[in-house]
Amino acid sequence: MANFPAPPALPPGIEAQNPFQEPAVQTLAQRFADKFYAANQSRVALLGINPGRLGMGRTGVAFTDPVALRDICGIANDLPRGRPELSTQFVYRVVEALGGPAEFYRHFFLSSIYPLVLLNKGLNYNYYDSPAVIKALWPDLQRSLRQQVADFGLRRDVAVSLGRRNGKFLTKLNKELGLFDKIVVLDHPRYLMQYRRRDLEANVAKYVETLGSLLAH
Repeated sequence: MANFPAPPALPPGIEAQNPFQEPAVQTLAQRFADKFYAANQSRVALLGINPGRLGMGRTGVAFTDPVALRDICGIANDLPRGRPELSTQFVYRVVEALGGPAEFYRHFFLSSIYPLVLLNKGLNYNYYDSPAVIKALWPDLQRSLRQQVADFGLRRDVAVSLGRRNGKFLTKLNKELGLFDKIVVLDHPRYLMQYRRRDLEANVAKYVETLGSLLAH
């Protein structure tokens, strides 16, 4: 995604950054891909919204902060540790429950609909937070999905949206593009950690059940 185009003019205060243009991020993403995505097989796409600046924006790996990249995925890095990312904590509970990183990434491709970091005055911003941004980015959202399906050999029978609102837009995009037979929608990991944390084990179990059911198909 290093060559993914910069977006057209966005509303004032909104900016896009391509983390894959940073050599350090490119290196980490390539090491991750070499370790977990080298096997030539189709995977189910698990698609979040767009990268956060402290997770994928630093590591090049979706829903993976520097600590998880080192301690769970076994990829050493010198990135600042900082506070653990909530989405990362949830996702890697699911990863461990489904057999650990090697087994999980053998079946699933973790990514996002839009590949660039979006910021509003320096803070994370979602592509769907503004009708004007949605309109400006819509061709790039289409481009991103087409490119990921083509480049990464994703399964076409199903894709999973991480996030309810994200799922509405993924469903609309898919109707236009016809990439996947079915879209499954799950609550976003950050939402579950921030607002439904008391039900953490049940929410992890829901993810495990849903994703596990896709392995047999």
